[in-house]
Amino acid sequence: MLPHQIELLSPARDADIGIEAVNHGADAVYIGGPSFGARTSADNRVQDIARLVRHAHRFGSRIFVTMNTILRDDELEPARKLAWQLYDAGVDALIIQDMGLLEMDLPPIQLHASTQTDIRTPEKARFLQDAGLSQIVLARELTLPQIAAIRAATDPERCTLEFFIHGALCVAYSGQCYVSHAQTGRSANRGDCSQACRLPYEVKDSHGRIVAHDKHVLSMKDNNQSDNLRQLIDAGARSFKIEGRYKDMGYVKNITAHYRRLFDEILEERPELARASSGRCTFTFTPDPDQNFNREFTDYFVNGRQDDIGAFDTPKNPGRPIGWVTAVGENWVELETDDPATVIHNGDGLCYLDLHKELVGLQINRAEKATQAGRWRVFPKDAMEGLRHLKRGTVINRNRDMDWVRRLDKKSAERRIGVWLKLEETPEGLRLHVTDEDGHSAHADLACTLELAKDTTQAEGKLRESLARLGETIFEPLDVSLALSRPWFVPASLLNPLRRDAIAALEAARAKAFERLPRAQRVEPPVPYPEDTLTYLANVYNHKARDFYARHGVKVIASAYESHEEDGEVSLMITKHCVRFSLSLCPKQAKGVTGVQGTVRAEPMTITHGNDKLTLRFDCKPCEMHVMGKIKPAILKATPAAPITFYRTRPATSTAP
Repeated sequence: MLPHQIELLSPARDADIGIEAVNHGADAVYIGGPSFGARTSADNRVQDIARLVRHAHRFGSRIFVTMNTILRDDELEPARKLAWQLYDAGVDALIIQDMGLLEMDLPPIQLHASTQTDIRTPEKARFLQDAGLSQIVLARELTLPQIAAIRAATDPERCTLEFFIHGALCVAYSGQCYVSHAQTGRSANRGDCSQACRLPYEVKDSHGRIVAHDKHVLSMKDNNQSDNLRQLIDAGARSFKIEGRYKDMGYVKNITAHYRRLFDEILEERPELARASSGRCTFTFTPDPDQNFNREFTDYFVNGRQDDIGAFDTPKNPGRPIGWVTAVGENWVELETDDPATVIHNGDGLCYLDLHKELVGLQINRAEKATQAGRWRVFPKDAMEGLRHLKRGTVINRNRDMDWVRRLDKKSAERRIGVWLKLEETPEGLRLHVTDEDGHSAHADLACTLELAKDTTQAEGKLRESLARLGETIFEPLDVSLALSRPWFVPASLLNPLRRDAIAALEAARAKAFERLPRAQRVEPPVPYPEDTLTYLANVYNHKARDFYARHGVKVIASAYESHEEDGEVSLMITKHCVRFSLSLCPKQAKGVTGVQGTVRAEPMTITHGNDKLTLRFDCKPCEMHVMGKIKPAILKATPAAPITFYRTRPATSTAP
């Protein structure tokens, strides 16, 4: 991707969703292959990905496939074979975490660094660029100045900076969370996270006092950078990623369209920037991120640490307020809406917070409009006794609007590439030239005897109108010109196949001109890794990855946490989120507060869910929190999938064996 191009990168759970992402404006789509994709329920056959590739490439959009789990030794060869299959299917890039892949015979396909590689520093970013990664997704926790510092340390001609702009947030630095494996044996780095961060916890301070009860203190709100796109561009980001390979079709359509509109506005303002693919989109709906599942929104740390980034009351979708309860019956609830124009539909999802601040769902089986404006009587699908603490005055939110859902179930976008058409005479008859907005040209010829039109005043208008009928093609006419000596009559039976042949030739010309992304050349001799010692946090799980780091000068290499060599208390999660800060117990918050300064210390806390207890330790210098714990004995006793031992101490010589 060129440094001046702006790429909107959308997720796809399957090929059909990926096709709609392209139709709704995605410049690139990322999708999981049949294995190694870090999302256990989002695998796809190579044949289906090839179908998505064919559609995307018509618009110059790219397809990236995730191969971003850490790999066992016995998985390296299957992963290598899969990489070649994906390359043969036309895939544009592989998104990887495991550096062992760089030591293998991969196809000449572009490689991108997954979010799991935990890129937070200019040194790490520069290293990955020099190791041959063409695009790197930065940690979500970075601020605008930190992103700019990484851009300054890297080469925009060689390496594109990618940044998440929307969707669910992992509370941990990506790749730095082992809670799931320690408690359940399911590894987040292998695509099987149990999402312990979304659970409710009891929080106690160092004296055993309860600070918070049944709060989801590790659950973040959802990411939304809609207001920061210009600043992110100025900081150096060029690929803008929407999270959501588990999300449904409606989510991908809506959120892709939302950001397509925002980026198109920016591109209109800034002619020095360009789209990374072709065509313009029109939508049958007005994009609205609030309509999809979300835990409310935050821009996280982009503009510095914020007070309200957590979804501590519930990890569910609270929706938007629409009114309040006016009466409760035996099998119905009467509501008054905030806006009398609001319509409630059969199948809508409503919800409210009970007395314990827990979100209670209320799915509507039937909705009836009352005679009084703004009043509705709704009949819930479930029994009334299950609706805890529902009473007169309860505020009601809507978190699913069936009218919206049905609208997005239908065709909701068209993406068209602008073309200029020119009809001219030839000695044999007529020739139709077509040129698209990217400069590709083609033509088709028609051998015929030309006849003068009977109605010469309307002949040219009818010809232009007929040539402009591009129907279900991916093109739309920007202009139709005629270079004719006389106002000829050309019957539709001749003109239609001429137009079809010219458009088919243009599609063929576009396909022939399409260029695959180049594989970056790694710097030789190998550049040194920023550190000479790697702990389990580096996620080295196979001997090829070990060889990679040794080749780059690392002297001490520990194996990944999944190898079960860490049996004591260690950091199971490293996060920029700070529970003390969120509970207003941060020493920095107390500075200058009379009577408080010096009394608040960053002492450890504990969080408990059921029988699972974790310790929170606070590293105030980098302003980070460590969630400490041990692997459960039953999991530790289980034979690791790939028992492996690397260097636990420095070798006797300075050269790694």
